[in-house]
Amino acid sequence: MSDELAAALVRYTENQPGTSPYATAVDGMLILRSDHPRPPTFRAMGPALCIVAQGAKWASFGGEELEYRAGQALVVGVQTPSQGRVFMASPDEPCLVLLLALDLAMMRTVAMEMSSPPLPAAEASQGVFVADFDGPLADCALRIVRLLDTPHAIGFLYPLVMREICYWLLSGPKGPEIARLVSTESASHRLLRAVENLRARFTEPVRVEDLAEIAQLSPSAFHRQFKALTGLAPLQYQKQVRLLEARRLLLSQSMSVQSAAFEVGYESPSQFSREYARMFGAPPKRDLVNAKAIFEAA
Repeated sequence: MSDELAAALVRYTENQPGTSPYATAVDGMLILRSDHPRPPTFRAMGPALCIVAQGAKWASFGGEELEYRAGQALVVGVQTPSQGRVFMASPDEPCLVLLLALDLAMMRTVAMEMSSPPLPAAEASQGVFVADFDGPLADCALRIVRLLDTPHAIGFLYPLVMREICYWLLSGPKGPEIARLVSTESASHRLLRAVENLRARFTEPVRVEDLAEIAQLSPSAFHRQFKALTGLAPLQYQKQVRLLEARRLLLSQSMSVQSAAFEVGYESPSQFSREYARMFGAPPKRDLVNAKAIFEAA
């Protein structure tokens, strides 16, 4: 099935203007194509499925690196900064990825409607993992891509196929881990509320004690479980979200380094530049030059 999905993605990308990532008529769906291995990229991942039809990628969340290849998907259940890289791609066999936004509310509804829903995993673990995407799941992915040929049917059929994907994920080997993320009774759900609060207020000074109160945990337990879920300590998480947003402002809005630093909550441009270089490998101005050179060469 991955061969059919890869062929469908090749046909789609070869008929589109511009370069990867390719937007589609489906809200929340992107198609990524890389004809060559690429340098690492940084982004803030939201709940999503990153389905590899051909080639291979790795993604790093905090200190953990996850590799996923054709027939597998990266399942991201929590919004968190990440670093990723295509490491297997060629003009003859490009790396092809179908990126689908994952609706946790839909996943929760499907779990509630299942006659035998999975029991949520008891132990806190990272909200990002790799799952096999074969059998019925691969069939769903192929049908979604084929929907692009019938735009008038997308609004009706796409939600139904996504509900089916939710069902197969919940009933599969990773079902307990997904159920833990979507269950309103779980500690992970309360942690997700704290994550959302931190993201909404990432430019402001934040007290871990306030976030722990949202999660209904002691500060020490909150710190430990937050890191287990996102791969980062709370203040590391905030710092990386700030730096990613600053980089976006510098690249897309040509904002000055000082203005971008203040915009994301830094009071000291020199501290901003030091932390920026630590994360992206070069200070802001040099990183911009490097990023533009990579874009022009792509």
